[in-house]
Amino acid sequence: MKRTILIIVAGLMTLGLGTANAQDDAKSMSELLRLIEQGQTRDNAEARKREAEFTQKRNQQQQLLNQARAERTRQEGVSERLEQNFEENQARIVSARAALDERLGALKELFGVLQTVSGDAQARFRDSLTNIQYSERGMLLAELGSKMAGSSSLASIEDIEGLWFELQREVNESGKVVRFNQLVNLANGEQVEMPIVRVGPFNIASEDGYLKYDAGTGVVAELARQPEARYTSTTGDIHSASDGYVDFGLDGTRGSILGLLVATPTIMEKVHQGGYVGYAIIALGIIGLLIALVRLMALSSDSRRVSTQLKSEAASTNNPLGRVLAAYESNQGADTETIELKLSEAALKEMPGLTKGLLFIKVVSVVAPLMGLLGTVTGMIQTFQVITLYGAGDPKLMAGGISQALMTTVLGLCVAIPMVLLHTIVSGQSKKIINILQSQSAGLVAQHSEKNG
Repeated sequence: MKRTILIIVAGLMTLGLGTANAQDDAKSMSELLRLIEQGQTRDNAEARKREAEFTQKRNQQQQLLNQARAERTRQEGVSERLEQNFEENQARIVSARAALDERLGALKELFGVLQTVSGDAQARFRDSLTNIQYSERGMLLAELGSKMAGSSSLASIEDIEGLWFELQREVNESGKVVRFNQLVNLANGEQVEMPIVRVGPFNIASEDGYLKYDAGTGVVAELARQPEARYTSTTGDIHSASDGYVDFGLDGTRGSILGLLVATPTIMEKVHQGGYVGYAIIALGIIGLLIALVRLMALSSDSRRVSTQLKSEAASTNNPLGRVLAAYESNQGADTETIELKLSEAALKEMPGLTKGLLFIKVVSVVAPLMGLLGTVTGMIQTFQVITLYGAGDPKLMAGGISQALMTTVLGLCVAIPMVLLHTIVSGQSKKIINILQSQSAGLVAQHSEKNG
């Protein structure tokens, strides 16, 4: 009885819940229908508004077209007047140039020569070591060049005399040894004012070594690497001397020979430039080279013994072919299939000894250039870090990263190329012996099959 009452109560509760859900759904549908009606009403109102605006503007199209045509006619008139003025001005320019050429006469050729000399002198002065002391003369020559290039003004007597003075001063300074103070960028990035000596237009040097002048930035910097001691010792002598003659390592090519001496590193310096990645590449190359030489000697010895075995009737166990022949002799009474399996088994036992180390040599030849690429990437990262900290104005600051990037690539290739050649040679020796084993095994099987016919 109690169970029946509980079932009836549960059914009534379910019915009540269903009725409540139905009422909620009906309310939601009514709300959705109301929103749709409001949206349609709003869209209809906006559409009627746009149609009214379009109708109003359509009535104004003719008026706008007439205004545009009138404006085009006016602009065409303005264009014709401008073209006429342009032609008149062109005629005036031609006439003025003809009059200028007639009045210049022989001076025209003089000004042409003056313009050429001014341009050549500006380029020569910019690259000259005397420009360290007389950098302001570049402004004079640039101003003179702009005057000669244009037609609105001409060079004056003062300008011509100024050019002659600068040319004469360059000649005089080319024959002097001058000591003066100058800001110098050291190899560690510091900038220090120190006394330097300029030997004509050829070299500049401090007490400790040679310096270089960057014409593009106007910076005097210490060489990242000095030449041999027999050259740098003369820079201290010329600093301490006050008169007379002094032995000095002079570069008559104005830096070319000195640059070659400085840019030629030793073998150990090249190795150190590669950093830890370079050391790892060299170590890997040495290990691969030793393994390749050991395997080459072992395979050469096996090859000689196999050649000797081919000429001998008795099987010897000191070579791969002899051990295969010994397996045949110990199983001569078996059938052909058994003989074939025994010979295959004996040949397979010889394979690991003949191919040992070949995989490592091949891996070294592949990994070495990849490690070189790793060093290149790390070197370029270092270079970009230096650029971020100090900028790209001084190439010496970036030389370390670039050297590591290039040297690791070179070391990787220097290891990979010999490893590829050695792998080819060692692999050829191994395949030669393996081919002999296979051919002799096949011959023995055929001989045994014929014998048992």
